[in-house]
Amino acid sequence: MSSKSILEKVSSFVTGKKKKETPESSFNLRQQQEGAWDAVKRGTLMVPLERIVGSVGRYHDFDREFKVRRGSHHRSERLEGILRAMRDGRAIPSIALYQIKDDFYILDGHHRYQAARELGCREILSRIIELLPSDNSLKSILYREKSEFKEKYHLPEIIDLTEPGQFARFDWQIAEHQKHLVSSEKWGSNIGEAARDWYDTIYLPLNILVERSGLLEAFPRRTSADLCLYISTHQWQLGRTRKYGIKFDKLIPTDMEAFRMDMMNRSEQDYPEMKREITVFMLLNIDGKEEKELLRRMKELDEIREIHTVHGSFDLLIRITLHRDLLSSDAELISQFTQETIRQWPGVSSTQTLIPGMSIIKGEN
Repeated sequence: MSSKSILEKVSSFVTGKKKKETPESSFNLRQQQEGAWDAVKRGTLMVPLERIVGSVGRYHDFDREFKVRRGSHHRSERLEGILRAMRDGRAIPSIALYQIKDDFYILDGHHRYQAARELGCREILSRIIELLPSDNSLKSILYREKSEFKEKYHLPEIIDLTEPGQFARFDWQIAEHQKHLVSSEKWGSNIGEAARDWYDTIYLPLNILVERSGLLEAFPRRTSADLCLYISTHQWQLGRTRKYGIKFDKLIPTDMEAFRMDMMNRSEQDYPEMKREITVFMLLNIDGKEEKELLRRMKELDEIREIHTVHGSFDLLIRITLHRDLLSSDAELISQFTQETIRQWPGVSSTQTLIPGMSIIKGEN
């Protein structure tokens, strides 16, 4: 360590002050922390201004919010010129950014960035060089695989898998989907177009199903992409019986293209099949003094469809209709509903829940 570094540390310790972090030191620190040394050109894209968090290079010309420092008249005139050009709708060269994971740092174009901010722009055209982690830690390997898969097919978002070497299974799906599109003479043989169609019409609908199913709660360390891969691989590629998510078979055909057509025929991505009705009967003993108030509360609950007074060991019989996610537990949903509503009401002394097995309703098939 140099004598200057030692003196800075001693001074910081004695005065209790930390060295002020500049946008430049922030970038350098982040690059070192991530071990991000391998540079890959990602082309020109629109980047949200909120994701540009730091600066590289000419950081001394700007404050921590990328505003030109006072006393720099030449640079202020330059900024005004860029503002006039942008207001007039004239083309402005793209800025240059370094990307480290989800964050971006300005390499060139600080004034254009500041002008875009002042004009209320949300995005700015940027030439991107991504700095990838170069070590062989699991975290770095996973990030490189995610980034390479996104770039390979020009997908809009990174697919977040938590196990290395698994993107090959999505490669298989994209290749199979491309074959289908070519054979149906709807598309050419462009793998990029096939990949984007796979992403929009197969992966995203399946991902929505997984997220709405409640299945992720059973796998807190996994992502929805992990479960999409697991289910789709067993369903479409391996044809194996699964241990988890087997109720998805009711929603997902064993043929990937059949699933795609089913999802495409829907006007909205709400997938009503993810909900199932549960009918529950409940017997209640109540305090007669609270009967009027209890009946009022029951009438206000949409889940309670019928209310009957009965003679015998119970006072009331009610029919309850609940809606559960396809993969959630009936027992848990019923217990949650009764514990959080009916059994919290003053005047309810005891309840007994009856869950019907087979139901036959006259007039219905």
